[in-house]
Amino acid sequence: MNIVIPRLYAIMDALLLRTSASATAEALASAGVGLIQYRDKQISGPHLLAVSRELVSICARHAARFVLNDRPDVAALSGASGVHVGQDDLPVEDARAVCGLRCWVGISTHNEAQVQEADATSADYIAVGPVFATSTKRQTDPVVGLDFVRRARAMTRKPLVAIGGITVENAEQVWGAGADSVAVANDLLSAGEPAQRAREYLRRAARFDAARN
Repeated sequence: MNIVIPRLYAIMDALLLRTSASATAEALASAGVGLIQYRDKQISGPHLLAVSRELVSICARHAARFVLNDRPDVAALSGASGVHVGQDDLPVEDARAVCGLRCWVGISTHNEAQVQEADATSADYIAVGPVFATSTKRQTDPVVGLDFVRRARAMTRKPLVAIGGITVENAEQVWGAGADSVAVANDLLSAGEPAQRAREYLRRAARFDAARN
């Protein structure tokens, strides 16, 4: 399945949220964010399912896609548009077996070998990073930099999502290195108005694409 991925991929990390997940999702989707992921490593399964169903409904009202982190089972039960897995989660094909063909399956990669492996799977997109230093995750892989984004771009035709330390100030550099999308958590959620910050990303994305065309 060939997909078109939005320039901005909002990551709603539960540890960073200043308001409820539903309120944040409503604000971001209303601002025009077309792809939103929810990540919560500490929530119970039943609670995650309830939250996910609410977020699916919110995103659907705004024609945005909702992706759940780590849990293909909950993604399938909630009607999520996709699931994102890491190197220590279920393999792509197993996640696909749970979610089905309608769901996007994305996978995180941190080196060239992992990108090659991901390219050989049915993954709909490949995330690469951390591009810059980040404090969002407690245990982070080594920073890969923009050069790695360029190398990864040459290794696959799948959409590339860059993640890690991305801000509105450096996003255009990341798109310029070959990323189709930037995944952003802290720079969005730590802003006083995440929706306003999201609109600035979208403005810069539109400017970047206009310059390229």
